[in-house]
Parts: sequence; C-alpha cells; structure tokens
Amino acid sequence: MSKAKETRLFKTVIFGVVIYVLLVALFYFLFGNQLKYRGIDSSIQMVASTTPVGEILKGSSIKQSFLVEENAIDGFSLKFATYNRHNTGTVTVQLIDEAKRNILFEKKLDVSYLKDNSEVALHLDKPVEDVSEKVLSLYIFSETGTEGNAVTLWYNNQEKRKNQSLYINNKLVDGVLSFSVSEKRVVSFSTNYFLGTGIIGLLIILYGINLFIKQRTGKHSFGLNLSNALIKYKFLLRQLVLRDFKTKYKRSFLGVLWSFLNPILTMIVQYIVFSTIFKSNIENFMVYLLIGIVLFNFFLESINMGLMSIVDNSSLITKVYIPKYIFPVSRVLSSTINLMISLIPVLIVVLITHTHITWALLLLPFSIVCTVVFCIGISLILSSAMVFFRDTQFLWNVVSMLWMYCTPIFYPESIIPEKLLVILKMNPMYHFIRFSRTAIMEGVSPEPKAYLLCAIAAVVPLIIGVIIFKKTQDKFVLNI
Repeated sequence: MSKAKETRLFKTVIFGVVIYVLLVALFYFLFGNQLKYRGIDSSIQMVASTTPVGEILKGSSIKQSFLVEENAIDGFSLKFATYNRHNTGTVTVQLIDEAKRNILFEKKLDVSYLKDNSEVALHLDKPVEDVSEKVLSLYIFSETGTEGNAVTLWYNNQEKRKNQSLYINNKLVDGVLSFSVSEKRVVSFSTNYFLGTGIIGLLIILYGINLFIKQRTGKHSFGLNLSNALIKYKFLLRQLVLRDFKTKYKRSFLGVLWSFLNPILTMIVQYIVFSTIFKSNIENFMVYLLIGIVLFNFFLESINMGLMSIVDNSSLITKVYIPKYIFPVSRVLSSTINLMISLIPVLIVVLITHTHITWALLLLPFSIVCTVVFCIGISLILSSAMVFFRDTQFLWNVVSMLWMYCTPIFYPESIIPEKLLVILKMNPMYHFIRFSRTAIMEGVSPEPKAYLLCAIAAVVPLIIGVIIFKKTQDKFVLNI
C-alpha cells in the first residue's frame, strides 16, 4: 500500500510540474508582449477646447507635431465636433514619424458615428517602440468632406507647448490641438518572467521531493495530510456540495435558473439607476457593473453559507468523526457552482455590447480561483467565531454591507479621494474584480503586480483561517 502511495505521489508531482511548465509557456506566448510595457502618466494630456479648426473638407489638412518622452506609445485621442448635425463621409487619421517620413498608423473614421464634442480614442494594434525624443505627427484629412457636411477638431488657440506645433492647411498657427497620447515604458519583462517562474518551478520540485521523502520515512506533513484527507473524504465532500446546492433551490419553481436570472435582474435595476439617475460615465457600464455584481454576490453568498456551516451540521459533528473543515469548504464550493452559472449572463452581455473578446478571457479562472480561496479562508474564520459567539452573523450583516459600498461595483474608483485609495487597495475583492474587468473589458493581461496582489489577497486569509480553525476545532463539540 505504501508503495502504491509513493507511486501516486510521484506521478502527481511530475504531472503538476509538467502542467506548470505548459502554463508558463502558454502565458508567455499569449501575453508576454503585453506585459512588456508599463503604463505611465503621459506627458501629453488633452488641453481645454476653445476653438474649432474649421470643417475638414476635401483637400484640407490638420497636422499636430509633438515630441515623445517615453520609449513607446500605444494610442492617442482626438476631440471632434460635429456642429450638432449628422454628417457623412470619412476622415483619415495618420500617425507619422517625421524623421523617417513613414506612416506608423492609419485609420479611416466614419464621421456618421461621431458625436458632438466627443473624444475618440484610437489604439494601435501593436505599441510603437523606440520613439523616445522623436518628433511624431498626427495628420488628419478627408477625401470626402463637403461644406455643411463635415466634422471638425477642437484646439486651444491660447495654449503653447514646447516641442509641439499645429499646422492647419499647411500654415503654422498659434495653439495646440485637443489631443492626448498614451505613452508606455518598455520593461525587461522576459528576463524577470523566466527568472521568477523558474524560481517558483524549482520550489515546486523541491516541495514535491520533500513530500516524497516524508512519505517514505513516515513523517507528518500538512501537504500529505491534506491530500490524504481529500482522497479519503472525496465522496463525502461531493455529497455535501451537491446537498447544499440542491437545498438552496428546494421547492423553487425556477430552481437553478435563479443563478442565471439573479445577476441579470440586479444589473438591470442598478444599470437604470446609475446610468440614468446618477449619470454614470463609465465606458461599457453594463459589463463593468455585471462583473462586479457576479463576483461580489458570490462572495456574500459563500460567506453567508460558510458562516453557519459548523452550527448547521452540529448533529453530524457530535455523532461521527469527520474533518470539520469539510463543512465550510463544501459550502463555498457549492456557491462556486452558482458562480459558474452566473458567468453565463456575463458572457451574453459581453456579446450583446460587442465587447472585444481576446485570449485574455483565459485569465479569468485565475481571479475566480483566488476569490474562491479567499472565501474559504474567511469562511474558516467566521464559522469558528460563530460557534463561540452567535452574534457573529449579525455583525457580519453590517460588515458585508459596508464592504459592498467600499468596493467599486457600480461606481468608478476614480471618484475615490486619493487619501482613501490606500484603504481601497487593502480590499481583496477590489483586486479580484479589477483583475476580471481588465481581462474581459480591456482584453489584455493585467500588470504583473495584479497577479501578485490577487495571490496575496487570497492566500493570506486562507493561512489565517486555517490557523484559527485548527486551534479552535477541538472545542466545537463543547459549544455547539
């Protein structure tokens, strides 16, 4: 039997290392180029608009030259005006390297879709590198513009900026075009990435060897005890998860369909309130709102169920020996089934709103796993407290309400005063939701720091929860 366990452990470690290597390689292949750049506060911001440059007619042109300080740019924005009318035709926007006289980017805009006084953001398919201290130009012209049926651009005729020049129809004029540039800083991601993942991989191998040695010598190990318990009580854990999931919808006419409808209905109500009454200006607000609702609802549901897990199963705990941590863990896992169902409306809304779907969607499981691990940790803490202090459930109701308002679910984090941002960033749910929004809405990988913060926000509460639960579980029988 011992030989069989050693073989199984060896295969598990080898399988884990292989999967880790494949994930590291796949991540670098899909997102390595994105993480090569670090976003910074651009030195070129949009000025206040004072005057239109005039209709962009066929044969007319506007050129704004500027000096780039950073070593890469990945987009820019222009402020258009339509003269409060519906225009037709196209406007061509080019980004030109003045030294080499080559076009770095070009796009034709259908002016019929432009709104009056709107900022139009244009993103480059790939960031342009090696532009530090180089003069670039935005060149705007039209091949179809006719008088009375053309758009214009805003500029500030009082603003003066060093190393920036504005030409209207090839004439140098005073002022600066209302535009902004998204600058990036190139970082040595590849070296740091492979060094960091290599160290983690080495630690995984060393831990596997340590487990193998301890199993062969018969020594105790938390990892071995946990894996043996999961194997031994796998059937019980599965039955508890299914029981909790089925109990939630017992005698409900719509049943599991509520997992689908609940986030949709909540989103519709909040969308109407915050997009019409409070005039939220968040881009793609529907998707922004639904991601926050789904993840935070899972957090509340799993904690509310985990909180009562020991007390509700007191009759079973006092009669037979079962590892007590199975009860809060099973409650969180049963809520995870609801979370998976609730993600379906998120995908539907993403498709309806024409949100660009990219490979970054594959990163969503990372934030979900971190959220689940975090919820298990909090459930272990609160379920322990509930045994000795029954007012915990009422205190949690107050804390959870405050937690919801301290998490940017239906409002942008930009409205939070700078002095309170430290408190916001101490909120684990903020990091999980922000990570998910970046992957879904922006279609890119979050910055490397976001992975670290999510991992810390998940693992630290779990470790604290395990320690507290382990120290108090022997007293549960005397207090339930």
